[in-house]
Amino acid sequence: MMQNPHYDHLRVERGISRKVAGVSRNGVVTSQHYAAAEAGAAVLAAGGNAVDAAVTAAFTLQTVEPWMTSLAACGYMLIAQPDGTVEVVEFTGRVPSSFDPDFYRPDPQIKTFIGHPASIENRNVQGFTAACVPGCVRGFAEALTRHGTIGFDRALEPAIARARAGLKVDWHTTLAIALAERDLAMDAGTNAIFLPGGHVPEPGVTLPLQQLARTLEQLAEEGPDALYGGAIGERLVADLRAGGSPITLDDLVDYAPLVYPARQMALQGKTLHVAGETSAGQRLLDALGHFDAARGKGPVDAGFFTAMAQALWDSFGAHRRRLNPAETTNKTSTTQVNAVDGEGRMVAITFTLLNRFGARALSPSTGILLNNGMSWFDPTPGRANSLTPKAYAPSNMCPVAITDDDGVFAVYGAAGGNQIVPSLAQLTGMILHAGLDVEEAMNTPRMTTGPHDDVIVNVDMPADQIAALEAIAKVRPAAAVVFPRPFAAPGMIGRRGDAFVGMPDITYPAAFAATA
Repeated sequence: MMQNPHYDHLRVERGISRKVAGVSRNGVVTSQHYAAAEAGAAVLAAGGNAVDAAVTAAFTLQTVEPWMTSLAACGYMLIAQPDGTVEVVEFTGRVPSSFDPDFYRPDPQIKTFIGHPASIENRNVQGFTAACVPGCVRGFAEALTRHGTIGFDRALEPAIARARAGLKVDWHTTLAIALAERDLAMDAGTNAIFLPGGHVPEPGVTLPLQQLARTLEQLAEEGPDALYGGAIGERLVADLRAGGSPITLDDLVDYAPLVYPARQMALQGKTLHVAGETSAGQRLLDALGHFDAARGKGPVDAGFFTAMAQALWDSFGAHRRRLNPAETTNKTSTTQVNAVDGEGRMVAITFTLLNRFGARALSPSTGILLNNGMSWFDPTPGRANSLTPKAYAPSNMCPVAITDDDGVFAVYGAAGGNQIVPSLAQLTGMILHAGLDVEEAMNTPRMTTGPHDDVIVNVDMPADQIAALEAIAKVRPAAAVVFPRPFAAPGMIGRRGDAFVGMPDITYPAAFAATA
């Protein structure tokens, strides 16, 4: 585009980033890695539905991008049926039933931008003590039981095959490991797998995942209870306890995903659906309510972005007490999977280990990379988000579904911490208020703002749009590059005539839309 020559020095990459849209009447799966998208699309081609495909893709991701997810991941799943009903399967992380508050007391020396501090010695951020009770395995199993057509074991097959073959290192894997090298070296499990010979692996190396493969095989044979109270859970808890974690086997047995109807809001003749209280869904609805009232229908122009910036400020201000400093950096490891089948059923899954490589600690007897979900909570007593026994974690994750009189119109979500709501609000405005197609919306440069008063603009935005934002706020230009990531990484699926169109994030290297 090169529309603003004075920002040319920020364009490290010479070229226009685009992705090929996946278009099909039979179904599409989008993911931040092509292997996961292709595994999900294969399930659709074999007769499975969107729930089957999304769960299969989600399980596969841990074997190709382990810094994003594992069997210890947490998140949300929106299941939108062809008749327009939308159900949420919430599998967020949960605080153990018992812990020593003094162990997790805040460190007064650690100052954060907003919100709560870390615990002393980073005990709620790194290592075994940072892990909370994980939810994705039970969450995905629940979704398959309620709405799937394949068995839990079938959904694990591609993940098992890839774990047996090992993690093939490409340049992006090398980058991800290098960024976390110091912390990965401190844990015996992560050091052994991700730093062979004590060094960051070069592209072309294969990292062994044999223990994870054995765990996945046992999980497929025995079902999800093998983790939540069975033999896998016993091994995991033994590792956790040895590392100082308060998680018990009873905590795993007691874990249950939450299943409920999605929250709704009417907007521009359609209905938006989001997850419940612990998600950023209400913040998104509030932002879109402000934007709709101020802007209404109209093109994606300068007025679109100034109205959106104000709407985001208003929304973030109202929810400021819940914002989580652990998710205000570019170190989060959230990932997004979307799927649609030939019947028009659509699914959006947003899930995470929280920080890149989670707790940067690995259970050696199971091969499971741990989340660092305890840092979702404020270690200071008496706060809105204080560390409380058995509490489900709040986050910025925010999968979305849109329905209308014809069924499901679109599903989408994003990775990127506090950047998630701004990206999804803009994409919603682009497709509902401006009438853009999913492919066009996903390829339109965006800005981001929220807890901070300044606005980060994509240098490829037209000059008049940036100038309008400069008139109302301090503007920080940034290129949409792989690292550091100044903007969220969304994925989106929608209707296009009598077919469906899917788009992954256009800047994420391995992101892909696979068709059935």
